[in-house]
Amino acid sequence: MGQITAKLVKELRDMTGVGMMDAKKALVETEGVIEKAIDLLREKGMAKAAKKSDRIAAEGLASVAIKGNVAAIVEVNSETDFVSKNEMFQNLVKEIAELMAEHRPASMEEALKLETSKGTLEATLIEATQVIGEKISFRRFHVVEKGDNDVFGGYLHMGGRIAVLTVLEGTTDETVARDVAMHVAAINPRYVDESQIPQSELDHEKAILTEQALNEGKPANIVEKMVEGRLKKFKAEIALVDQPFVKDPDMTVGKFVADKGAKVASFTRFEVGEGIEKRVDNFVEEVMSQIKQ
Repeated sequence: MGQITAKLVKELRDMTGVGMMDAKKALVETEGVIEKAIDLLREKGMAKAAKKSDRIAAEGLASVAIKGNVAAIVEVNSETDFVSKNEMFQNLVKEIAELMAEHRPASMEEALKLETSKGTLEATLIEATQVIGEKISFRRFHVVEKGDNDVFGGYLHMGGRIAVLTVLEGTTDETVARDVAMHVAAINPRYVDESQIPQSELDHEKAILTEQALNEGKPANIVEKMVEGRLKKFKAEIALVDQPFVKDPDMTVGKFVADKGAKVASFTRFEVGEGIEKRVDNFVEEVMSQIKQ
C-alpha cells in the first residue's frame, strides 16, 4: 500500500474538488493509487470529472511557424515566468519554431543539431541559459504538412501560454482555420471526432458511468439507457467537431466548418508546462539557510 501523504490528499482534492476526509478515504480504499481513487469518487458521484486541471505548469512559451505547406508548433521552457517577457527568449522561441518548419527534423536529437545564427540549436540553448541566468530547455515540437487546397490555422493565447495548430481540408480560408484554433485553445478537446477515441477509454468511462448510475439507486432496467445517453454526452465533450462552437454555441464546430465547405483534418495544442511538476521552494527555509551561512 502506498503512503497516504498530505501532498497526495491535496493532489486528489485539487483534481476532484472533494473534501479532505473524502479524498483521504478514497486513497486508503484504493491503496494510494490516485487514478483508482478518482474513479472511485466519480462512481460515488462525488467528483464530476477526472480532469487534470491540477497540473502545475512550468514556465516558458509555445509558438507556431508556417512555411508554405509545412508548419511547426513548439514549446520552450524556462524556470520562471519572467523569462517569457525577455526579448531574447521570445526571439529564440520564434527562431526554433521556424527552424522546425523549415527543416522538419524527425527527432529531438536531430532538431538539436540544426544550425542557428549562433551555431547548433543545442549550443544556442546553452548560451541562452548562460545569458538569461535560467535553464532554458526545448521540450517538444510537432511538424505538420498539408495539401495545396488545405489551410493551416495558427493561434497563440496569452502571448504563447497556449499554442494551437489546426489543419482544415477543402478550404484555403485562414480565418476559418484560425477560428477553429481559437476554439481548441479555449475548450481543449482531446480528439477530432469520436472515431479517434480509443475503445479502451470508452469501456473505462462506461464502467464508471454504470457504477455511478447504480449507486444513484436507479432501476437496473433504465441504467443501460442512462449510461448510453451519458456516454454519448461524454464523447461529444471530448471530440472537437461535436463541441458547441465558442463563437456561436448554437452550432457545433463540425457544422461551422462544414458550412465553409471544409473539414477538420487535425489539431495540435501545446499548453506550456502541462504535465511538468514545477519546483516548489520553501521561502522560509531558503531565508533561514542564508542566515545560517
